[in-house]
Amino acid sequence: MRDGPLVGISCDTGETKGGKPMVYVAMTYVEAVRRAGGVPVLLPPIAEDAPRHLDLCDAIVTVGGADPDMTHWGRKNHPESSQMSPMRQAYELALLDALRPRRETPVLGVCLGMQLMGLHAGGEINQHLADTLPEADRHRRDARHPVEIVDAELSRRLGVKQGLVTSNHHQGLVSAGFLAIVARSDDGVIEAIADPARPFYLGVQWHPERTDDPATGAGIFAGLIEAARRHRDARRGA
Repeated sequence: MRDGPLVGISCDTGETKGGKPMVYVAMTYVEAVRRAGGVPVLLPPIAEDAPRHLDLCDAIVTVGGADPDMTHWGRKNHPESSQMSPMRQAYELALLDALRPRRETPVLGVCLGMQLMGLHAGGEINQHLADTLPEADRHRRDARHPVEIVDAELSRRLGVKQGLVTSNHHQGLVSAGFLAIVARSDDGVIEAIADPARPFYLGVQWHPERTDDPATGAGIFAGLIEAARRHRDARRGA
């Protein structure tokens, strides 16, 4: 653990009961990174610091949260949506911008993190799945449901073609822009996206940090840390 790769984890913003601003992240992400052998580093959402954060970290995890503010992409927000912190959205988009030329940096986007990856790549999002999906609630409140890995490389990495996942979302990508769709649920919802041209650039709609299935839970973080070690070692040898 002491020599584990440094894994930056994005943070949300809020206020204490006394009204003081704060940044925070669920300990489940921290624990998942530690169990996989990484050293968690919390990244405050300051957009101008995004390139420096990438200088310091061997891998990045962008976490779940509220909904993207779609006015950034010229669309109205759905009445059922609850927008994420503007500070965090600006930071994570700056982070994705800074990652474009750093293709060797491993990245894992979780839930909202995956949605931002897809939007940043030119994809589209369904802002309220219940408008078009009769059983949309099966994706909410940490419900468990199956996913099918439709990409041979991701299936090889995880060692499975199907798995059970834990989800909590009411929005979902309907396209992923220039990224590949690598997993779907049995009702057609896009569950994972990736950039096959990068060593590890993966977004998952489910919450692997809260998923019991060893392949689609801990296995996701194990793959990230393995890629982070290779990236760190390559940087040290340069």
